[in-house]
Amino acid sequence: MTTSTPKPAGHIDWIERAAVGASILCLIHCLALPILLAALPALSTILSVPESIHVWILAFAIPAAGAALVTGYRRHMARYPMVMGVIGLTFMAIGAFVFAQQWLETPITVFGSITLASAHVINWRLRHRGHAH
Repeated sequence: MTTSTPKPAGHIDWIERAAVGASILCLIHCLALPILLAALPALSTILSVPESIHVWILAFAIPAAGAALVTGYRRHMARYPMVMGVIGLTFMAIGAFVFAQQWLETPITVFGSITLASAHVINWRLRHRGHAH
């Protein structure tokens, strides 16, 4: 039985970090922005966030998550981070498109963002397991 030494992660770490960052930005958008706009109504006249932001977030999240999670799977052969990522992206899309402008949009999208961010963290840890620094 031979053991192989892990290869340096390289650019995929940056993609994974960006994907986690995007999930966090999504959470801020879903949770903090409505509270901020409700607390400071005058701010809503200055700060206008188009509804198309959801399309742009998903347009970034899907390929970034796909690249990071598939690369991770090829390295560690654990499927559950990829499955979690698909579930997270699915809930984000359902929240943004199926329940847009309804009360369920925020909890569904937040669940999807947290699930996707968790998948990225697990994927990153599995890729770096046993990696000497």
